Amino acid sequence: MEYRNLGKSGLKVSALSFGSWVTFGHQLDIDGAMASMRTAYEAGVNFFDNAEVYAKGQSELLMGEALKKLGWRRDRLIVSSKVYWGSVDNPAPTQVGLSRKHIVEACYQALERLQLDYLDLYFCHRPDPETPIEETVRAMTELIHRGLVLYWGTSEWSAQQIMEAYAVARQYGLIPPTMEQPQYHLFHRQRVEVEYKRLYETVGIGTTTWSPLASGILTGKYSDGIPDDSRMTLPRYGWLRERLESEEGQDMVTRTARLMPLAEELGMTMPRLALAWCLKNPRVSTVITGASRASQVAENMKAIDDAAKLTDDVMAKIEAIAESKPDPKALQ
Repeated sequence: MEYRNLGKSGLKVSALSFGSWVTFGHQLDIDGAMASMRTAYEAGVNFFDNAEVYAKGQSELLMGEALKKLGWRRDRLIVSSKVYWGSVDNPAPTQVGLSRKHIVEACYQALERLQLDYLDLYFCHRPDPETPIEETVRAMTELIHRGLVLYWGTSEWSAQQIMEAYAVARQYGLIPPTMEQPQYHLFHRQRVEVEYKRLYETVGIGTTTWSPLASGILTGKYSDGIPDDSRMTLPRYGWLRERLESEEGQDMVTRTARLMPLAEELGMTMPRLALAWCLKNPRVSTVITGASRASQVAENMKAIDDAAKLTDDVMAKIEAIAESKPDPKALQ
């Protein structure tokens, strides 16, 4: 395993990490969760990602139980949660958003579900236009001072919003965000590669990127339709199916099919090529992987070694086939 600094912080995070979105509480029970986490951990993964909204809190309950049974030393692990959407159906106004009240209460609730004393990383899962950024920054700073959170960050915030949070923190002597969790894969690049460029150069933001396989499209498994065991068939994820069946989604399926012969030529699967491609970006602190089986985790971990096969010439071939290079002058 390779370990990278989380932005300008001193925290070393495994270049491949493991997330529970979709799978925990929907596709995996406690035995499956433990098997997948153990496989990731034995491969060197030290970061396990979660959120209050995943399976409405059930994902954190499952991960918490798995961590308890696995018995790993806490100081070897990096565990996260995210706050914004809440953990209940039909939430009250106080149970969502980035108000000080919800941020603090959601943190305690996440810790209870995960059976932990503190979170290593705590993300604002989306920007909240109805809450002043100063209130959010103050709440996160307070949690860090209480010892309940070590680092806080954002997820899918614009560069402008992150810079505003950073400026507020510096103005009032508060703690700025350390990391951002953006979507990043071969067909979704503008934000990470263009919009955030100045953030790496000025404030040194780290990135914990999600959806490296484009919700499964970059595995190539949707070339002949939707498999019965796919996440696209899950009741709560109909929006993923709609995206897949859209013109844009089908275009990605077509381009993925064109990449598959290159992956075979390189001696790797299409998922491993997609993960290795993400790893080649030095601005990516860690690539969050997901899996519904421990065997998938083991296969994904091979991408660490595969990255060395992606020479400049190979990257150029991928670029020519994918035709996804972002416009350096356009902001998302």
